[in-house]
Amino acid sequence: MEKELEKENTVESECTCEEHCCSHGEDACTCACCESEENDSEGSTKSKKPKKQNKDKTKIEALEQKVKELEDKLLREKAEMINYRKRKEEDVARMLKFSNEDLITEMLPVIDNFESAIKMDDDNLEDEVSKFLQGFKMIYCNLVNILEKYDVKVIDGNHKPFDPTYHQAVMTEKSDLEPGMVIEVLRKGYILKDKVLRPAMVKVSE
Repeated sequence: MEKELEKENTVESECTCEEHCCSHGEDACTCACCESEENDSEGSTKSKKPKKQNKDKTKIEALEQKVKELEDKLLREKAEMINYRKRKEEDVARMLKFSNEDLITEMLPVIDNFESAIKMDDDNLEDEVSKFLQGFKMIYCNLVNILEKYDVKVIDGNHKPFDPTYHQAVMTEKSDLEPGMVIEVLRKGYILKDKVLRPAMVKVSE
């Protein structure tokens, strides 16, 4: 009899969670083994959760930094493109503005020759020279009108202060004028819009 009781007690002490719960008819397990397993499981979950959160946080920060770098790169490239476009537009506008520069520069010596020929005329307009130069004068007037049409102007320097931007001094001479004044224009200078095509060749007072 005693052996049978000991056997029953041993079975009850070694019962599993399901057998214990079923044998007592309980909804929730309250045995010591179950409580120990639950505590171990909860402790393991709690210890793993902060590590996972830290890892996710680090990954998010890295992604945010990458996004910021890409945004900065995009803004820099956009600014560079805008500046490049502005430079190209300025270059094109400048080319269009001075597109006739080479042609006009080639015309200037021709105009100089016409002016030199016209200076040969005297006050007698009935002689052969004056009649011969009538055609020269007409051509010269047409050339001057073309220059004015394309906004080409003569540099006005006679009896004006010498300005190295617009004048080229080739001679100096004592004069009643103040020193540094233009006494005579030896060859005309020309401006195309706001650009000096050719400075005026002048004589300057000492």
